[in-house]
Amino acid sequence: MLTTLFQHSSLSLSARAVLAALAFCGALALGEREAAAQAAPKPPVEAAPQAVPGFWDPRRRPERPDLSRLTVIRFLTETDYPPFNFTGPDGNPAGFNVDLARAICDEIKVTCTIQMRRFDTLLDALTSNKGDAIIASMAVTPPMRARVDFSDPYYRAPARFVSRKDAVMPEVRPEYLEGKKIGTVAGSAHEAYLKAMFTDAEIKSYPDSETMRAALRRGEVDFIFGDGISLAFWINGTDSADCCAFSGGPFVESRYFGEGIGIAVRKGNDLLRQALNWALFRVWEKGRYTDLWLRYFSISPF
Repeated sequence: MLTTLFQHSSLSLSARAVLAALAFCGALALGEREAAAQAAPKPPVEAAPQAVPGFWDPRRRPERPDLSRLTVIRFLTETDYPPFNFTGPDGNPAGFNVDLARAICDEIKVTCTIQMRRFDTLLDALTSNKGDAIIASMAVTPPMRARVDFSDPYYRAPARFVSRKDAVMPEVRPEYLEGKKIGTVAGSAHEAYLKAMFTDAEIKSYPDSETMRAALRRGEVDFIFGDGISLAFWINGTDSADCCAFSGGPFVESRYFGEGIGIAVRKGNDLLRQALNWALFRVWEKGRYTDLWLRYFSISPF
């Protein structure tokens, strides 16, 4: 589903960010105290500070538009793409995108409604005035810009390498992977990037993300390369059987991996677009975006 997201986002948005605490503990004993120190209880495990990727430049504060002209924002989102969009236990819309939409409306001080639809119907619903804005992990791409206007990006979809845990590399460069087998999804932007940049590696293409990940788990390839958010969920989930981890850092070249994920509005609706940009910045500035990110994502794709 994350592949779908980041065709929405490719988004991916898949997931459609995602962050994990790193444990550290223990102490080294010296000299005659060594035996006693080893026998002593270890200090409690503490969580390392979690970092949330920033998508806003604090030096570029959006101007506050005339919000008095806004009385309601009718958000449209998709039906089933957890943790970004899903139906909650009470039957109401839930997820990262939904809670972000509510935070935006709270900042603007305007009534907010959220309607869930299939992803493939969202654009038609927007253009036919059945809603005012789409918040559904939709990618900002030139073809999409021709149909709708977008807010500033509220997250990005980085590409990442994953290896088995016994072969993790702190940094990945094309020369480091010479002769290595790299799995990726056929026809994806990730495959195109590998073919352009990692020309000395052996690229093995798979029909879908599940088959690609299974190949790494079985040791058929040395690395896989794909959407960082979907891979973060896989690494942290049961399907990976705790086999694997990220290698190297994120790849965010917009030519291949998109400009980011934005909120879509009808062409020419500058008032709403500017209001969304202002509210997104305020939500981030106040720390509410960070709270949402940490609530929904347990391991960082960045």
